[in-house]
Amino acid sequence: MSLRNIALIASPLALGLSAPSVARAQDAADEQDASGANPTVAEGAQVFEPSYFAQFAPRNALDMVSRIPGFNISGGNDQGQRGLGQADQNVIVNGERFSSKSDSLRDQLRRIPASDVVRIEIVDGNSTNVPGLTGQVANVIYTRSAMSGQFRWETGFRAHNTEAQLFGGEASITGSNGALDYTVSISNENNRFGADGPTIITDGNGGLIEEQYTKLSGKFDNPKLATVFGYDFGGGTVASLNLSYREDFYSRREPETATPVTGPVRNRDYNIEEDGPEYEIGADLEFPLGPGTMKLIGLERFERDNFVSTVIDSFSDDSASRGSRFTQVNEAGERIGRFEYGWGMLNADWQLSGEAAFNRLDRVSTLSVLDGEGDFERIPFPAGIGGVTEDRYEGSLSISRELSDTLSAQLIGAIEFSTIEQTGTAANSRSFKRPKGSFATTWKPADDFDVSVTIARRVSQLSFGDFLASVNLNTDNQNGGNNELVPYQSWNIEIEANKTLGAWGSIQLQARQAWFEDFIDWFPLPDGGEARGNIGDADRLHLQANATINFDPIGFRGARLDIEAIKRWMNVTDPFTGAGRPFSSDQEGAFEIDFRHDIPSTDWAWGGNLSHYDNAPYSRRFEAGRDWEGPFWGMLFIEHKDVFGLTVKARAANLLGARNRFERTVFDGPRPDSPILFREDLDRRIGPIFRLTVSGDF
Repeated sequence: MSLRNIALIASPLALGLSAPSVARAQDAADEQDASGANPTVAEGAQVFEPSYFAQFAPRNALDMVSRIPGFNISGGNDQGQRGLGQADQNVIVNGERFSSKSDSLRDQLRRIPASDVVRIEIVDGNSTNVPGLTGQVANVIYTRSAMSGQFRWETGFRAHNTEAQLFGGEASITGSNGALDYTVSISNENNRFGADGPTIITDGNGGLIEEQYTKLSGKFDNPKLATVFGYDFGGGTVASLNLSYREDFYSRREPETATPVTGPVRNRDYNIEEDGPEYEIGADLEFPLGPGTMKLIGLERFERDNFVSTVIDSFSDDSASRGSRFTQVNEAGERIGRFEYGWGMLNADWQLSGEAAFNRLDRVSTLSVLDGEGDFERIPFPAGIGGVTEDRYEGSLSISRELSDTLSAQLIGAIEFSTIEQTGTAANSRSFKRPKGSFATTWKPADDFDVSVTIARRVSQLSFGDFLASVNLNTDNQNGGNNELVPYQSWNIEIEANKTLGAWGSIQLQARQAWFEDFIDWFPLPDGGEARGNIGDADRLHLQANATINFDPIGFRGARLDIEAIKRWMNVTDPFTGAGRPFSSDQEGAFEIDFRHDIPSTDWAWGGNLSHYDNAPYSRRFEAGRDWEGPFWGMLFIEHKDVFGLTVKARAANLLGARNRFERTVFDGPRPDSPILFREDLDRRIGPIFRLTVSGDF
């Protein structure tokens, strides 16, 4: 089975230990905040003071940013991004971006106590000194206070097929002692899941072949310790050091009883076990140099996954059992060194940056079959053993400038050089040179309206696991290796329009068109197998609307509706059939509606959520299918913001009966001309999900 890609957990490289000087929009106040935070407000910024969020009783910066009308958190450095590169998130802190490769923006914001937040500004990305930011960006202005702590405990259960979820949440301590800032957190991502129901197997004419019943249950725990230390040496020189360590524990059980039309009853025992350590070390140093500021960043991260998948079939007629076992040990790492030198010149912000990134994967896979004695006997699987490395060097120059009171622009030019090497049975080495960059402009003719346009040339990050072979025992699929993989590249045009509706709320509209080269999807191998490979050109149009509607103007005080709607049109030529189709398993559409009512003059809040997600089918050499859950998800919650000083929130989810669905058509040879071997239709109950969250300060 293909290895799950579970993100590393770590602390941010930089939590904004210094802030740029910017001009205040609302008034000309020049007072110095006693905390040392930047006292000025960015030109043209929409400002949210802590008093705006008081009705929500926020515990941290995430609670606050999540309540900004019409604003959705997006982006952030992660393992899917190529190195550190330019910023791609829409949240910054004290004018600086989050730089962690392993933490989500939400995790990092959650560690900033709400009491430390001075204000949140919604600014034009081009107006910041962070290259890569475009459109609306939330700048969280905060300062470290004396030591404080916060905690969040998440527990719950499902009505069917799962253990109780008992030990989820996080506890963190943050504070300042003279020139030293610090954050220490301990957490556990704790999840339990399950589903049960029938699977119907039919032939090409719809005739019944077999009825199956499966009962899926699984669990995931991710205990983590993370620390962030920042030190202000004075004179504009600041440094930070970040250390994190975690362990992954994942297991999945999926027993199955199959009753064929003819033949013995089959009982399948299908298990997955995965564990392994992960760590990240990051550091940066920022200091004045000549007319500008130099920032040096270093990062080292490593992950080891020990993966075992086992399938054993036994039969009611006492015939010999059949079984297979697939194991993988993956050791993956990344080492990055980066410098950023920024200065002001010709009424513009300039930044020269350089980055060296070294990625690596070492994999040892084994495949075994059950022999007549009930033992697993290893069989040759050389294509699953080997390593992949990429050495990449990149240089870029960016210019950001306000062209007028209503118009700003940002230009980034970059070039990268990379060498990809593979060891093992399919050893190979290749070198590449790729230009990239972007041009972005924002027009803001009024305080309540702005439009941003970005034109960009981008290069994707490769999944090194696609270079080597793997096996999915439960679906009887083998993924071949491909030593000719290259990152896909794309031209992108992105438009974002934002309109504030006064007391009624706000609306944001986005349109993103991308044209891909060397797009990656399932690809036929010369030996008759299949692998992930470059299949040619492709394009995708993404439309999205985000809106917040406040009901205060009609007298329904404290009530609001948040809406997100997404629709995508995709086209790529199927390498197996020559026909156009969507990208395999990509999202075609979605909507999410959140209602929340904070009852005035009380500590109570209640609300609900309705959501729906559409995923495109996948297309392989011998089969095509679709995997999804739905059709609709529904949730209700009730919250009290002061239970002996704690916030307590209870949720009941999946109230509309969303189900776990999987359909596929398997052919007796390559698609589309081979006859249909069978069709599979899985329809499993998930059931209601109950959660309780308790959060507080200490």
